[in-house]
Amino acid sequence: MAGKKVAAADPARSLALLWGSHTKPGRSGLTVQAIVDAAISVADTEGLEAVSMRVIAERLKAGTMTLYTHVPGKAELTDLMFDHVYGDLYADADEPARQPDWRAALEFIAHRNFDVLVRHPWIHEVPTMRTALGPNITLKYEAELRPLDGLGLTDVEMDSALTLVLTHVTGTARAGAEQVRTQRDSGLSDEEWWRQIAPTLTHVMAGSTVAFPTAGRVGSSVGEHFQSTLDPTHALTFGLDRILDGIALLIASRSENQQHQADQG
Repeated sequence: MAGKKVAAADPARSLALLWGSHTKPGRSGLTVQAIVDAAISVADTEGLEAVSMRVIAERLKAGTMTLYTHVPGKAELTDLMFDHVYGDLYADADEPARQPDWRAALEFIAHRNFDVLVRHPWIHEVPTMRTALGPNITLKYEAELRPLDGLGLTDVEMDSALTLVLTHVTGTARAGAEQVRTQRDSGLSDEEWWRQIAPTLTHVMAGSTVAFPTAGRVGSSVGEHFQSTLDPTHALTFGLDRILDGIALLIASRSENQQHQADQG
C-alpha cells in the first residue's frame, strides 16, 4: 500500500504503554484510550499516513504537546492502535476452541481476522514482524493456538499452520483493500469498469487468441463470472479450503504415526 513507512517504535516504551492503564486521565483530562480511538478514526477514513500527533490533538481539542505526555510519538501510537483494533476479536481466549472442531475453529479465526482487516485497511501499512506484543495481540495468539493443541502437531507445526491461515487472510484482505481503493479513486465499481473495458478487450485480444489461448479464455471467464478481476470473499474461501485440506492431511499423518507407535509398543 502506498504511503510513508511507519518508523519503528521504542520496544520498551511501547510495551510499557501497551500493558499500562489506558483509561486513567492525566492532568489535562485526556486518556491514552481517547488518543488511540481518535487516531484509529483518522486512519480508518484517511489512512495511516494521515495520522499525526497534531491532527489527533486538533480532533481532541488539545495541545499537541499535551498528547506527548501520554504517548511518546506516532510509532508508539501505531503500536497502541494495532493492539486495540484486535481487542474485541474474540469474546475470550476459548471462543475459537468452542467451535465444533479444529477446522471450524480455523475458519472462524480466518473470517474474524478478515473482518478486522476490512474494517481497518490501514493495518496493512503497519510493519508487524516486530510489533510490540500487547495484551490483545497476546490473547489473540493464545486463542488461535488453542484449537490446534492436542491434535498431534508439534509446537512449531501449530504455529506454522496458524501462520499459513493468517498469511492467506492478510494477502486476500490486502487485495480487497486495493480493489476498494481503486474503485474509490476511479469512481467506477468493478462491474462498471468491466462493462466499460469488455468490448475493447474482446476486440484487442481477438488477434491474440493463438498466442494467449489459455489466458484469454480463463481471464474472460473470471471477468464474466465475477464482473471483476477479483472477488475477495471467493478468494478467501477457496484458498482457506485448500489450506485446511492440507492441514487435515498433516494431522491425519500424525495420528497414523502415533497409532503405529502404539501398536509397536
